[in-house]
Amino acid sequence: VPMSVLRYLERTREPLVVADATSDDRFARDAYFADVDACSLLAVPIVSRATLQALLVLENRLIRDAFTTERLDVVKLIAGQLAVSLDNAQLYAGYRRIADEQAALRRVATLVAEGPQPTAVFDAVATEMQRLLDADGVTLGRFEPGDEITVVAHRGWRGRGLPAGTRFSHVGQSVTAEVHRVGRPSRMERFDAADGPIATYLRDQGVRSSVGAPIMVEGRLWGVAVVYWTREESPPADTEERIGQFAKLLETAVANADSREQLLASRARLLAAGDEARRRVVRDLHDGAQQRLVHAIVSLKLAQRAFQGNDAEAGSLAGEALDAAQQAHTELRELAHGILPAALTSGGLRAAVGAMVDRLDLPADVDISDERFPAEIEASAYFVVAEALTNIVKHADATRATVRTSVEHGVLRVEVRDDGVGGADPRSHGLVGMSDRVAALRGRLELDSPPGGGTTVVAMLPIAEGSGD
Repeated sequence: VPMSVLRYLERTREPLVVADATSDDRFARDAYFADVDACSLLAVPIVSRATLQALLVLENRLIRDAFTTERLDVVKLIAGQLAVSLDNAQLYAGYRRIADEQAALRRVATLVAEGPQPTAVFDAVATEMQRLLDADGVTLGRFEPGDEITVVAHRGWRGRGLPAGTRFSHVGQSVTAEVHRVGRPSRMERFDAADGPIATYLRDQGVRSSVGAPIMVEGRLWGVAVVYWTREESPPADTEERIGQFAKLLETAVANADSREQLLASRARLLAAGDEARRRVVRDLHDGAQQRLVHAIVSLKLAQRAFQGNDAEAGSLAGEALDAAQQAHTELRELAHGILPAALTSGGLRAAVGAMVDRLDLPADVDISDERFPAEIEASAYFVVAEALTNIVKHADATRATVRTSVEHGVLRVEVRDDGVGGADPRSHGLVGMSDRVAALRGRLELDSPPGGGTTVVAMLPIAEGSGD
């Protein structure tokens, strides 16, 4: 093609009529015309939406001055029709791309909604992204503590794949490192001078550009989605946004998986706690009250025989049986108190917490109304208060505690506060147990325990419509 003519039209964006390009100083030195005796030219730029879309060039090597003004008008009309056709083609291509992208997003969203293992979602996302972005490679990675990232899915570079579970250090220059540093989309278009394990690997694969977007889960940076190309052209300007749409679906998939794992772990802990509680009840009954009752029965039988034989020991045997029965009664009351206090059943949360506080070796202020709630709500609220107060007495080194409840928008708020040393560990057995119990009622547990600033435990328990009436 006559490059001098193309550059001229790019610069001027005006139609051009040349009687003989071989004798025109503007074009005569173009290598395109080196072995040509004569060449008439007519060139028209095709502009659409103020953008130069194409160039239409006509030439005649047989006749000098072959193109007239009348012919220019006809070619302008053809160029206008071409501009409309190009515009329509580009619009169709854009619509087609959007349709394909939306279809891919729907497929992934449907897969996420079905709740499969995260690996299936990762593989589907990597496949869809590689196809839609015409990429040579796609890698999805999870950030690990320190400076490492674990590959959770990869597509591209046949025979040179990255198996899931492969770990890389992201120290150095790369899109992965930049996303980890700033938490925002990033791109690199040259790896020639980049250093670090990831940059070295990509350079060995012939990668020339890459774009990545963060995967955020519940407000924290979980991982990164990175797409690679080996071609010279830069990725389109909207590539970050397109990758980000898939990254959001990954966020949902990861969050769903985490929620399922937390739910399963919570259920396992609740089952284990229930089993342990039953074993403890059986053990306490066998080792305590049951043994006392057996002793009472044996003593009564011996006393009965003694009375029948007018034995002087009958009275002491009866007294021994009475002592054993009374001890058994006391132990059974204590055991029942450990399961569910009678004051809670008969008097509600205020009565039960008041009785508990009266037995504490710590001053406590109680602000609880007489309002009654469903049994499961009262039981969970009571055990949260009991566990929190137990932790205060054992660990907080506090001088005072406060227990307060309130109801707002259908939620019972239970707050236990102390003025102790703070620094409570949310992973401790007691706090995890409280959280599981509250979560089982679709509530949530909040902990505020700055070192030296005391501890506040808040349980939010949804109340069923119409409860407490």
